[in-house]
Amino acid sequence: MFHKEGHKILIFTLFICIALNLAASLIFQNLIIHYIVLSVTLIIFFLIAQFFRNPTRVAKQNNHQILSPVDGKVVAIEEVLETEYAQKSMRLISVFMSPINVHVTRYPIGGEVVYSKYHKGKYLVAWHPKSSELNERTTVVIKTENFGEVLYRQIAGALARRIVNYATPNTKIEQGSDSGFIKFGSRVDVYIPLDAEINVEIGDLVKGAVSILAKSHNND
Repeated sequence: MFHKEGHKILIFTLFICIALNLAASLIFQNLIIHYIVLSVTLIIFFLIAQFFRNPTRVAKQNNHQILSPVDGKVVAIEEVLETEYAQKSMRLISVFMSPINVHVTRYPIGGEVVYSKYHKGKYLVAWHPKSSELNERTTVVIKTENFGEVLYRQIAGALARRIVNYATPNTKIEQGSDSGFIKFGSRVDVYIPLDAEINVEIGDLVKGAVSILAKSHNND
């Protein structure tokens, strides 16, 4: 299954690939060239299709747990001062997405969206220390039952050229449901209260709506 954000791109890519193969069959009489063109276009289509995979994920609803919003690798866990919204120190967990990861963003926990803002910006590589401040990004804050306010930020990278964010303020959302997409994406930062129990380590591979990033101390 492919994400809806990729439908137009996949149809356009398929059209171009078919056109290239038809052109090759008309211009060249050599079968080897035909096979080369076919092989190259199939590889290109397959690689682009990888970006828009949307595997079905049904999160186990648990308001004592913060799930990873995306597939990827945990590259940072640190205490930082969050200056856009919270204006206080929070625990940051950064998940980096490689080009082969699923790029769907999912709500890490259920609650009410109280803040959602898009920022234009640059396209530095995702691991650049200033990418969270300078790159194109969106910031979403969810008011939760057991963690207070949880913030996550979609950050574009060197390849990403469009962030899609479905979060709308004053709406109730369900943990693990689709909250957006980063086309050819990069990374997502999750900011949680300092007293939450961290459940991952740097280098861990995580899955969106499946892997637990943190738990509340009163977790049953």
